[in-house]
Amino acid sequence: MAAQFGRRLYRGAATTAVAAAAVAALTASQAPGSPLVASDGDHASAGATTPAEQGGGGGASGDSPYYTDLPPLNTPDKPGSSAELPVTGPAESGIPASVLAAYKKAERTVAGTDAGCRLPWQLLAAIGKVESGQARGGRVDAQGTTLSPILGPALDGNGFALIKDTDNGVYDGDRTHDRAVGPMQFIPSTWAVWGQDGNGDGRKDPNNVYDAALAAGHYLCAGSRDLSTATDLDRAVLSYNHSDVYLRTVRSWFTYYNRGTHEVPDGTGVLPAGPTSRNPGPARPSGGPTAKPSPTPSPSKTPKPGGSTKPGGSTKPTNPSKPTPQPSKPGDPGKPPTTTPTPEPSPSESVTELKNTGTGTLTATAGGTFDGDIAVLARDAGGDPVAKASVTFTVTGDTDTRFDGGAKSVTVKTGADGTATAPSLHAGEKTGEFTVRATADGTSVATSFKATVTARQADALTRTGTAELTAVAGETFDDITVAAAYKGGAAAKVAVTATMITDGDEPAENDKGPYCTDDDGNPVRSVVLTTEADGSLKLPKFYADGPAGTYKLRLTAEGGATLVIELTVEERPDPAAS
Repeated sequence: MAAQFGRRLYRGAATTAVAAAAVAALTASQAPGSPLVASDGDHASAGATTPAEQGGGGGASGDSPYYTDLPPLNTPDKPGSSAELPVTGPAESGIPASVLAAYKKAERTVAGTDAGCRLPWQLLAAIGKVESGQARGGRVDAQGTTLSPILGPALDGNGFALIKDTDNGVYDGDRTHDRAVGPMQFIPSTWAVWGQDGNGDGRKDPNNVYDAALAAGHYLCAGSRDLSTATDLDRAVLSYNHSDVYLRTVRSWFTYYNRGTHEVPDGTGVLPAGPTSRNPGPARPSGGPTAKPSPTPSPSKTPKPGGSTKPGGSTKPTNPSKPTPQPSKPGDPGKPPTTTPTPEPSPSESVTELKNTGTGTLTATAGGTFDGDIAVLARDAGGDPVAKASVTFTVTGDTDTRFDGGAKSVTVKTGADGTATAPSLHAGEKTGEFTVRATADGTSVATSFKATVTARQADALTRTGTAELTAVAGETFDDITVAAAYKGGAAAKVAVTATMITDGDEPAENDKGPYCTDDDGNPVRSVVLTTEADGSLKLPKFYADGPAGTYKLRLTAEGGATLVIELTVEERPDPAAS
């Protein structure tokens, strides 16, 4: 998707030749096993060169236009050293400061939540370059928000995908059709699912480069992708804009930035000068001429040695020269470019809806198994179920809950009825809410399920010692032990709070009487403990203190079970009395 930069300037003939040569190199490199594009057997998402050929839009951008400029051939000669960026370099390798910071921050954030994805910030930079020229050369404010909106054309089906308005014009100002928005060119419906707050201001704004970069990072890492592999990286890029030409263009910038880049002040980045994917010109990465190819020329006619050509006449032609096995030069109009036929989309790519099939409230106690299954129905644009589609279920959020086998992400094929059911979900020890996201592989079609892990509970507490708890002031009480149960079984790892309380209708913590000690040996009269695997609990040693009398020790378990135990303090005998 291209940002609308106003009037675009076209490169001269020299730049055109360089770009065309680079494209030829890129195209020629696509043999099986090439690091540029995974082999045909490795991914099913390669294919259409334009969204129109796909019969609809998709991906994060709705397959809107994008800039087709290629990096210069004199790439920074620092292979493998992008972690130690040069201070200066070619103008094209410079990335505006705020934009570069946003990409690196997104890489760090995603690494903390999905380390297995291995998202490189250079991939975000490559997509940002192709989508918006690095936010129009870094024209952003101090918070990273673009100084003016970056909008793609209306997705009205006229040369683009047909996507009717989904946001009431909130993001794109268009209440009839959607438009791609912001530095990473998200369509509103995709932003509604993947939007992030990357700069911590409490808002999810597609016009903010920090928010947009983080959202793009999560989007590229959908499912169980590992972007350190060529196949998954290709799939991720194609999910953003389903076009082989787009993939090659992004890949070329990705390689360029991996060889080195440098920071430039905001607002001074190099703007795209070439055409967009919807406005092809001499530098379009697909190669080939802009004009209609001329017919194949007839064999050349040359005069006999020493002969002359009569006016208006012709000489006898020599035998045609043997065709050269070498390909035509880039941009040579003598032969039209070869077009790779578009493969049939995979079942997953035809999915336009993932519908909850009836999964209810997902709640489990820490350490337990969630009741019910998480299941979705995959349907295509006609409402029919899609069989054999790959659906990836991913646990997201601050939780240690996992699927059967300990996996955080699992991929399931839909059955003949279009239904995919996730494996059983097992709660970890962390309590709170989290999300399970189901995504049709290779698309942005997704649905989410909220889930909650509650603390382990006990509905009964029973004292297991029978003797009365009596001690002389200054001495210790016998061991205090209890058993916790839940629904008739042992309540393991349940939090229990033991507190000395006052008498009365509304007891409070007592600051007198028996006490135990903390780790530093200081007296305390309230302590939180955890039951053992068999539900048993042994309290710390309690010391008799305070005036003689009977004191109350209240135990309260998570889940509401309570138990009050009496501790009697007797006066110390007076030695003089004996």
